[in-house]
Amino acid sequence: MSAPPLLLLPLLALAVRASDVVELSDADFESGLAERPGLVLVEFFAPWCGHCKRLAPEYESAATRLKGIVPLVKVDCTANSNTCNKYGVSGYPTLKIFRDGEEAGTYDGPRTADGIVSHLKKQAGPASVALNSVADFEKFVSDKDASVVGFFGDASGDAYSEFMKAANNLRDNYRFAHTTEDQLVQKYEEDGEGIVLFRPPRLTNKFEDSSIKYTEDKITSGKIKKFIQENIFGICPHMTEDNKDLIQGKDLLVAYYDVDYEKNAKGSNYWRNRVMMIAKKFLDAGHKLSFAVASRKTFGHELSEFGLDSSVGEAPVVAIRTAKGDKYVMQEEFSRDGKALERFLQDYFDGNLKKYLKSEPVPESNDGPVKVVVAENFDEIVNAEDKDVLIEFYAPWCGHCKNLEPKYKELGEKLSKDPNIIIAKMDATANDVPSPYEVRGFPTIYFAPAGKKQSPKKYEGGREVSDFISYLKREATNTPVLQEEDKTKKSKKKVKEDL
Repeated sequence: MSAPPLLLLPLLALAVRASDVVELSDADFESGLAERPGLVLVEFFAPWCGHCKRLAPEYESAATRLKGIVPLVKVDCTANSNTCNKYGVSGYPTLKIFRDGEEAGTYDGPRTADGIVSHLKKQAGPASVALNSVADFEKFVSDKDASVVGFFGDASGDAYSEFMKAANNLRDNYRFAHTTEDQLVQKYEEDGEGIVLFRPPRLTNKFEDSSIKYTEDKITSGKIKKFIQENIFGICPHMTEDNKDLIQGKDLLVAYYDVDYEKNAKGSNYWRNRVMMIAKKFLDAGHKLSFAVASRKTFGHELSEFGLDSSVGEAPVVAIRTAKGDKYVMQEEFSRDGKALERFLQDYFDGNLKKYLKSEPVPESNDGPVKVVVAENFDEIVNAEDKDVLIEFYAPWCGHCKNLEPKYKELGEKLSKDPNIIIAKMDATANDVPSPYEVRGFPTIYFAPAGKKQSPKKYEGGREVSDFISYLKREATNTPVLQEEDKTKKSKKKVKEDL
């Protein structure tokens, strides 16, 4: 094969672009950070790790976008165990933030380029940006995220100190700026100092004010935090990967549709305004519920949890998830006049909606040694008050679950004559797992004692049949009734041994 023409060599060199992620080792980690004062993000990884491979292009993209602002570093822990051990790395990838060469905490934000860039830009600059002109102010409050601005006669005094304290404490989640510019202070604060929260211009609507003033008599960091948390999102925020943790976790209705404020702000607000119109009616009447709109593409995984199709139609699909994890789905198609949403909400507040359960069909026969549990029959089997139940939550693709299966079946067979103990299993990927059970890995096993169904115990013991039996002998309400090995099998085994 002939060599490429000389004219093509520069083009080939450009095609293999140098990485913007800095790779450091045991030998140069400390000196490498010393050469990069300020903020640095470090990924501790292993080349064989699937999650690391998925993160790699996002991390590379973030490094390019943050070039000259925040360096992104990576360390291969399979070749540099001293550094990884020093910083307590026990899983991959682990991302840590360093400031001036010292560890400043774990990065727990989104593992996307957008999420990394957004988080680090907030961390890289000052906790509160100084606005020295009207132009600076107008640019700051035109951002896609809300802005908290402090107006002060001068950069001193208790109010200013408390504002800066709040900015330092809350910088991970909110944007802060301050100004002593006379023209701005006089326009927004008659008293010469104060705080105003500005909602993003793209979310401006007729149902709520676009800015809210802090009205407490005294400015303290604690009161600033409360003021922000109560007002930052308004009636119906745009939920994104960046802010979802601040929005979720309470009783929340989400309208999912093609939300895209970059390409179609008008269309995004068209449906949002209809949600807000109905939401305001119920909120004004004193009902308690949070609202949000979200991209059906970004949150497709949530739609699947509600049994909703992420690709059907232009109109939003709507669902409610309560703080307890109960789910409700709007079955009627979203109407442009909002009446369908109004009927759905009225039924919700009247207690007339049936909870949505993601569930496989209830088995027609369930006579095996291990009872098959699905969401629809969970109460009937696992919450039977007079039964002790050992239940395994598994995933069909899980290797550890497949290894456990024959042993778990043998356990079920040994206890098949026990009238008081049930051995059960549930596919936690195809069924909703009810509270108070928590499944974060597979297999997860719980013991639900008779008469104490709201206090199940997580099983942490060994996974041999003998381990389970020993556990049940300790924990079961009644002494386990074990099936004796078949006498015929015993005699055949003995004959074989004699031969």
